[in-house]
Amino acid sequence: MARVTVEDCVDKVPNRFELVLLAAHRARAIANGSALTVEPDNDKNPVIALREIADRSVPADDMRESLIHSIQKNVEVDEPEAGAAPVVVSERRGPILGRDDAASDTQVDVLTEEQLLRGLESMTPLEPSSSIGGSGGPRDRGR
Repeated sequence: MARVTVEDCVDKVPNRFELVLLAAHRARAIANGSALTVEPDNDKNPVIALREIADRSVPADDMRESLIHSIQKNVEVDEPEAGAAPVVVSERRGPILGRDDAASDTQVDVLTEEQLLRGLESMTPLEPSSSIGGSGGPRDRGR
C-alpha cells in the first residue's frame, strides 16, 4: 500500500485540524501499546494512525471521545443525587477538652501555670546535649 496522505483521510474526517488531532492521539495510543487494526508494513505510528482512519478500521467517533476524555482535567462522574442534607441542630456548648466522653464532662479541665512548668521540667533531659549551644563543642576546644 502506498503512503497515506491527508487527502485519503479528509473524506472520513472533513476538518483537517480535527484530523491532525485524532491522528496524533491515535499515534500516541499505538506507541503506548494499543492494538493495531491494519498491518504495520514497517511504517511509523503517525502513518499507521492515518491508514487506520483512511480504512475506517477505527471509528472516528470513538477516537474523538477518547481524545476528549484524555484532554479533560475534571471528569464528571454520574452519581445519584443525594436527598436534602439533614438539618443539624446546633447546641451552644463551650469547648470540650480531653478524650473522655462529652456527655459525662461537667467541668472543663484547668491547668495552672505551676502545673504546666512542673510538667515541662519533667520532660527536659538530665544531661545537656553537647551539640546544642553549650561549651565543650568542637568549636570551643581551641579557646
